[in-house]
Formats: sequence, structure tokens, C-alpha cells
Amino acid sequence: MSAKLSSKELKSIFEKYAAKEGDPNQLSKEELRLLIQNEFPSLLKDQNTLEDLFKELDENGDGEVSFEEFQGLLKKIAQ
Repeated sequence: MSAKLSSKELKSIFEKYAAKEGDPNQLSKEELRLLIQNEFPSLLKDQNTLEDLFKELDENGDGEVSFEEFQGLLKKIAQ
């Protein structure tokens, strides 16, 4: 999948996975894992582990990733 996603496309991907469990506006660690495995599998082929990526994205430390925090993932992909 291209890193050249529009913000609307990105929001749609985020919402598809965030709605799987719990808060539909937040990604749990499991939802983030599914999203990355299905949409951005090359991210986990780097030395990044899901745990490291989750900690990096979860800026406020609440144990979930909001859409705003998720947008940080795009910056990683675009590098």
C-alpha cells in the first residue's frame, strides 16, 4: 500500500480497525497489530517490533492510539 494516502483514506483505514473492539476512536494494541499486518506489513520487517511502535505512537501513554497519534505512523512510513 502506498504511503501517499489521503487523510480521508487514512481515517477510513483507522476507523475500520478501531471499531473492532472497545473505543471506536482508539486503536488497542491488538487492533494496531492487525492494521499494520494487513495494511503496512513492511513496517514490522524493520527492526521495529509492534511493542516499540505502539509505545512510540501512544504519546499520552493511555494504552491506546488515537487517530492523531496514528498519524505519526504516516511520518514513519514516509521516511
